[in-house]
Amino acid sequence: MKIVLGSDHAGFALKEEVRKHLENTGFDVQDFGTHNTESCDYNDSAKQVAEAVAAKKADRGVLICGTGIGMSIQANKTKGVRAALVHDMFSAKATRLHNDSNVLTMGGRIIGEDLAKAIVDVWLNTEFSGDARHIRRVEKIEE
Repeated sequence: MKIVLGSDHAGFALKEEVRKHLENTGFDVQDFGTHNTESCDYNDSAKQVAEAVAAKKADRGVLICGTGIGMSIQANKTKGVRAALVHDMFSAKATRLHNDSNVLTMGGRIIGEDLAKAIVDVWLNTEFSGDARHIRRVEKIEE
């Protein structure tokens, strides 16, 4: 599975930990940056990640900024992306089961490294339920 990552300066440190975790787990990872803690706009990497997922150049995307909010808003502007802001494992599982989310956003100033890794693991290992009512709802999102 190919995963694309992106962050701004506030999410850089957590993104680096998530990147290492994903690589150590065996995922094919592409990092769109940022690559340091210099102030930058979250919009740029969020757009790159969202476009890669929408174009099927990656299976899923993970975005991290200070709160995860800006990344989520920006990513969801891309047709074909269903980005979900998640800060707990229950939501990570639910957004895959019910919404077939393909981009995960998290806040580097909100959660710690161990929780972020656990969230990513749950999110990546949960399949969409495929239940008719959830398919119908996802189709309505795509409209």
